Amino acid sequence: MIVFDLSCASGHSFEGWFGSSDDYTRQQARGLVTCPQCGSADISKAPMAPAVGKKSSQQPAAAATPTRQVANAPMPRQVVEALKQLADAQARALKDSTWVGRDFAEQSRAMHYGERDHAPIHGEASPAEAKALAEEGVPVAALPFRVAPPDELN
Repeated sequence: MIVFDLSCASGHSFEGWFGSSDDYTRQQARGLVTCPQCGSADISKAPMAPAVGKKSSQQPAAAATPTRQVANAPMPRQVVEALKQLADAQARALKDSTWVGRDFAEQSRAMHYGERDHAPIHGEASPAEAKALAEEGVPVAALPFRVAPPDELN
């Protein structure tokens, strides 16, 4: 199977799938290749770069995890500054806060219901725990940036 980028005399562009290059030539000669937008049979192939695979010895090793395409341009200055300000605000908010790890939901509830003194804490909660806390009216908020547990810090 081969795919050609095609265009008609009116400038409409579209793809055509053919069994081979000769198959395209035969179908075009018989007037079977037409523009799907205007019906014109005056069709030409657009220039294409061939899809040539690397030699098997040059193929990269399969990645253990899927990769994501990222932009190769630097972030705009305003975005960099906004992220820096957000990170600074989070650092200030956590400065006098205590890491409680997986006990976050339990300790947040205890403070909300008056079972322990109020104090700034931060930790981990599953999405289901966070939803349950919100439904109970416990005032909690997600942090914009991940916080490493103290035992994971250098």
